[in-house]
Amino acid sequence: MGANSSRISDLPQNEYLKKLSGTESVSQNDPFWNQLLSFSFPTPTSSTELKLLEEATISVCRSLVENNPRTGNLGALIKVFLSRTKELKLSAECQNHIFIWQTHNALFIICCLLKVFICEMSEEELQLHFTYEDKSPGSYSSDSEDLLEELLCCLMQLITDTPLLDITYEISVEAISTMVVFLSCQLFHKEVLRHSISHKYLMRGPCLPYTSKLVKTLLYNFIRQEKPPPPGAHVLSQQSDGGGLLYGLASGVATGLWTVFTLGGVGSKAAASPELSSPLANQSLLLLLVLANLTDAPDAPNPYRQAILSFKNTQDNSPFPSSIPHAFQINFNSLYTALCEQQTSDQATLLLYTLLHQNSNIRTYMLARTDMENLVLPILEILYHVEERNSHHVYMALIILLILTEDDGFNRSIHEVILKNITWYSERALTEISLGSLLILVVIRTIQYNMTRTRDKYLHTNCLAALANMSAQFRALHQYAAQRIISLFSLLSKKHNKVLEQATQSLRGSLSSNDVPLPDYAQDLNVIEEVIRMMLEIINSCLTNSLHHNPNLVYALLYKRDLFEQFRTHPSFQDIMQNIDLVITFFSSRLLQAGAELSVERVLEIIKQGIVALPKDRLKPRKAAEDGPKPWSPPPLWETWKKLLAPQLKLLQPLGSEPVDGGLLSLP
Repeated sequence: MGANSSRISDLPQNEYLKKLSGTESVSQNDPFWNQLLSFSFPTPTSSTELKLLEEATISVCRSLVENNPRTGNLGALIKVFLSRTKELKLSAECQNHIFIWQTHNALFIICCLLKVFICEMSEEELQLHFTYEDKSPGSYSSDSEDLLEELLCCLMQLITDTPLLDITYEISVEAISTMVVFLSCQLFHKEVLRHSISHKYLMRGPCLPYTSKLVKTLLYNFIRQEKPPPPGAHVLSQQSDGGGLLYGLASGVATGLWTVFTLGGVGSKAAASPELSSPLANQSLLLLLVLANLTDAPDAPNPYRQAILSFKNTQDNSPFPSSIPHAFQINFNSLYTALCEQQTSDQATLLLYTLLHQNSNIRTYMLARTDMENLVLPILEILYHVEERNSHHVYMALIILLILTEDDGFNRSIHEVILKNITWYSERALTEISLGSLLILVVIRTIQYNMTRTRDKYLHTNCLAALANMSAQFRALHQYAAQRIISLFSLLSKKHNKVLEQATQSLRGSLSSNDVPLPDYAQDLNVIEEVIRMMLEIINSCLTNSLHHNPNLVYALLYKRDLFEQFRTHPSFQDIMQNIDLVITFFSSRLLQAGAELSVERVLEIIKQGIVALPKDRLKPRKAAEDGPKPWSPPPLWETWKKLLAPQLKLLQPLGSEPVDGGLLSLP
């Protein structure tokens, strides 16, 4: 362009930007637009460059906010973009690089401007800015056309209908990014938006017919993980004459948006940022999750959530019920493979949770897979490296395990899958172990980490609930897994004794001084006893339902039988100790009869013989105790979404702005 800005510091003085944001109106037919949109700009490659870019352009954006009511230049720019998109598909087929390049640049500017507009004003004011034209100051169009709705509908058409080629890759990413920016209004409201203007447009009118097609396109973008074209293969390569504004400006937003939501739980350690191999896949996933979590309209449910709830496998030939308006089909095998490969990111784990929790078709398909280890192992790695993950990613992985372990078939099949050489498990060399035993080891390790570090009761309860779900189906437990179960009980027993001793000493000390407030040891004791009871329920369930499959657990139980002595007569545990005490007594007697100095092999042989000899009716199944593990009740999806993603949503904010007091985390 005529006055290229090759350096970030030159952008505020760029004559074309100043004209766009100034007091002079520019007609949509003015040659100015071709000059403005014919630029390239080197992409920022670091957070420092992104910050400098935003500092350099914020004044331009705010100047347009001030002058647009008189000039209508925002509306003119959007109309230029809309007119160009009508020929975009034909331009892609004809390989018209220049036309697509300029159309992308127009959308680039719109996305960057919207980011500032949304931050600076209410949705009602934003909608007014879409209506201003070159008339008297503050006047607006009374035409029936709604430019905001038309832009949203155009973006949906661009995403779903434009063929994905090297020359259209960047504009496809930018269209998705712009929709994410549109939906960022929630950031600046304390309450959940239930009557948002953009939500209204997306859920009715001309946008509604694109619902299933958009969701399907976004899912396939995630599945395919298309990488960006190599330098020189697309229209946005850096020009030899330095380049202009917009590639850098919008690239700053896009780069920030690509990393939105991927890091950081509140009060937890942020994980290292993985390099984005497919910006298109990442942005598609983010938009898909945002759409799925939009609140329902007053008179209609969220159609995007309906689409995610109801899509089926391409191999399923059964007709869709007439009550499902936005259903479609997708290749489940490809989706399953992509989900297995992408679990290192928070958002992919959130998508997996969303599908397992809400789509019965995908849940049934996944639970029927014979290669569940491909999905479970990445989830276990998240839990194993708990100290390197943010807390919300860990919670999401744990909830996924809870959903899976609610299925008895899953609980049986994981003990039939034999794994070899689990290299990431460093506490002990595991040359051969079942998937079920490995799952137990990782969950127990997570509990022990939580006991010594975070002390989160929610994490404790749900880890134990996963073990409780599995316990009746424990099969051929690895000796190390059996040892860790009893070791965890030993640790809990020691903590119980320590707190009990502290409570006793504190009570004695209070007799000599009535003025000193007592620590609340009773509450600590109740929490520990609740966890101990859950552990006893797990051990009891295994012994009652699958004793003959688990000689290693019996061995570990006998080796540490003294641990259970104090709980035999404890009023809180007497009922649940009956079967455990019977097993310990029965097998201890048989070992005593066999003589002293028995080898490990001989002890296991005696245990296996005893398992056959023990009458099955001696072990009495317990009814579900009221104070035992409760069925898992998933949190509202929006609550999970906002807690997981809130820290990175700040990347949507223009420099120097803040969301409303309380921010996203204070939403109800």
